[in-house]
Amino acid sequence: MQIILNHRLLASAAVVLSLVGCATHNQRAPVEDRSRSGNATGGSTAPARVLPGAENVGKPGYYTVKPNDTLIRVSLETGQNWRDLAAWNNLDNPNLIEVGQVLRVEPPEATASAANGASSTKPIASPNIQARAIDPKAPASTAASGVKPGASAASGSSAAASQAPSATETPKEPTPKDPREADEPNWQWPANGPLLGGFEEGKRKGLAIGGKAGDPVFASADGRVVYAGSGLRGYGNLVIIKHNAEYLTAYAHNQTLLVKEDQAVRKGQKIAEMGSTDAERVQLHFEIRKQGKPVDPARQLPTR
Repeated sequence: MQIILNHRLLASAAVVLSLVGCATHNQRAPVEDRSRSGNATGGSTAPARVLPGAENVGKPGYYTVKPNDTLIRVSLETGQNWRDLAAWNNLDNPNLIEVGQVLRVEPPEATASAANGASSTKPIASPNIQARAIDPKAPASTAASGVKPGASAASGSSAAASQAPSATETPKEPTPKDPREADEPNWQWPANGPLLGGFEEGKRKGLAIGGKAGDPVFASADGRVVYAGSGLRGYGNLVIIKHNAEYLTAYAHNQTLLVKEDQAVRKGQKIAEMGSTDAERVQLHFEIRKQGKPVDPARQLPTR
């Protein structure tokens, strides 16, 4: 009886081992996460979304958006009106730009000319020389020199020299001026307070001018307001004035703004009242930018 029971136990154990072996042999492979490594059989992940303007990266007249950029900051960095930037780039919502997006920051006609290498210099026309038949009755010497009979040879030769065009000389034309170049404005100081801090390359992009809350802030030169608001972090209540194709000025940390966008202003006009918005103390932060690059205002402003 014990022997029969042992045989049955051995048989049952054999069946269990057989089932376990089959289960191990037919076990399903673990699922592979292909979202990072790609398809092991040759497939690939979905391509990354191409950002607007990517085909223009690195080209003259274009700007690649960096972290913390806004359209107002881009306009300040490039010396353009932010409304123009929105129009040139077909931005339905100017508040929505993406890091890596490439924006046109020069007028379309300017970038097209740069891309084509077009020159504004006109081709020089060949001088218009007309052939005349020689009077067979005239003496050979006067016919050849163009001197009338009875005239002296000296006067004839000088007249011919002054009238006949030279084959080697071509008319000169004045060198055309780059339309992006503009005369520097006649600057004045934007506030009467003491100088608290000077321009420092890579640190302070302008001058810090002291004063009391409510002190007047003046337009430093004639121009047009291209921004008046508080949408640029670190500048508080800000006014930006564009003076010509090259120069603009920025007036930051104001308590009150007295002008609005697209308003024409005159040199010395009161445009704001000094304050401390986005600053630790009452001050005017004043910048002069040439083609978007900050320059030292102390070198541009008159001595006081």
